[in-house]
Amino acid sequence: MTVKKNDRLTVFVEDLTHDGQGVAKVDGYPIFIKGALPDEKVEVHVVKALKKYGFAKLIEIEQASPFRVAAPCPVFDTCGGCQLQHLSYEGQLMVKEKQVRSAMERIGKVHTTVLPVMGMDNPWRYRNKSQIPFGTEDGRVVAGFYKSGSHDIADTPTCLIQSEEADRLMLALKERALELGLEPYDEKTGRGQLRHLVVRKGQTSGETMVVLVTKSRKLTQPEKVIQFIRQLEPSTVSIVQNINPTRTNVIFGEETFVHWGKSHIVDSIGAIQFEISARSFYQINPIQTNVLYQKALEAAGLTGTETVMDAFCGIGTISLFLAQQAKQVLGVEIVPQAVEDARRNAELNGFTNAEFEVGAAEDVITKWYEDGKLPDVVVVDPPRKGLDGKLIDTLIEHKPRRIVYVSCNPATLARDLRLLEDGGYTVHEVQPVDMFPHTTHVECVTYLTI
Repeated sequence: MTVKKNDRLTVFVEDLTHDGQGVAKVDGYPIFIKGALPDEKVEVHVVKALKKYGFAKLIEIEQASPFRVAAPCPVFDTCGGCQLQHLSYEGQLMVKEKQVRSAMERIGKVHTTVLPVMGMDNPWRYRNKSQIPFGTEDGRVVAGFYKSGSHDIADTPTCLIQSEEADRLMLALKERALELGLEPYDEKTGRGQLRHLVVRKGQTSGETMVVLVTKSRKLTQPEKVIQFIRQLEPSTVSIVQNINPTRTNVIFGEETFVHWGKSHIVDSIGAIQFEISARSFYQINPIQTNVLYQKALEAAGLTGTETVMDAFCGIGTISLFLAQQAKQVLGVEIVPQAVEDARRNAELNGFTNAEFEVGAAEDVITKWYEDGKLPDVVVVDPPRKGLDGKLIDTLIEHKPRRIVYVSCNPATLARDLRLLEDGGYTVHEVQPVDMFPHTTHVECVTYLTI
């Protein structure tokens, strides 16, 4: 059968893509369907038919998944922030486990145990950081998150995965922005001032930081803006302005200064405190971060005599977890500000056995080996693209006895595990952790031994 544009078909949905679209096949030809779920029989209208795959619009659900639910978010159908609110949380965890298992088998051909996903007791209001774009539509101020696949704002009355503090600030600032002299920025024309509202919340401290990302430094009524924020949200301890004058989709500019209060907020993961500034990288789900890092610490198998290298240390979150049970931890990070934060956080918590260096992991770790610094354990937590080939070659050449791999992308994790196995390592069980409920993303922890 040849699938053509404008065909109306009844199909059975087999799977989900990495971005949450249903996948059906007609004589082996994949069709991607937004809003469809696995195990559903649906009627669709084909809107695009390419040579190797097509896209279709969901017309009717003839047989629904037992895990289908009504999405509670009022803008779920247009907002690009979540992809899985129409799937029960139990169903989400099953889908994510299948995603990890499929990557291991299909991409990496790695034969290992994939454990059930570690989920949350309450998978709502988990984000400790919100980055909310502001704009105008038909003469009124809008704020929320971008619509799927675009830079048009889905005007949002509430976001159920961000903090209540962020919700309150978003709604109130939307109502008062013009009165406060904060005309929303227009990406198309470059006019306007207020680009983003960024809200950071300390889960354990209760402290809130408010960051206004603006096109220029000048605020017409800075005292009024500060008073408005402080009265609206008493937990605020820091009001910061970031200047981004460039015609870009990047949120932050290079210049940041404090208008009122502290330059940072404090939060804790387990027993370790962290100072978080406006642009610090910090995991957005602290409850699950504690779960993830505890699993990484278990996987490291430390006894107190080991030297550990943390190849992507950020502000020192995993490094300091490891420093609790290691003889020495050496961390490397390519972002200089993050390394400064890591050093400050080590001092804040009284760790004297953690050192940090700026540079690319593949270069610095190679240099450490040349300098005679020989780790017992190497921990890697790379970006979505996975490990650099040079770093993999270095690990295979020098053979630390244990590698702990923390991953935010099952596909690149599976690819890298295959290369490390080919280099002589044995992959042990993979533990997925749900850091981002209602999205398609999943984190994993595994370890390898030589």
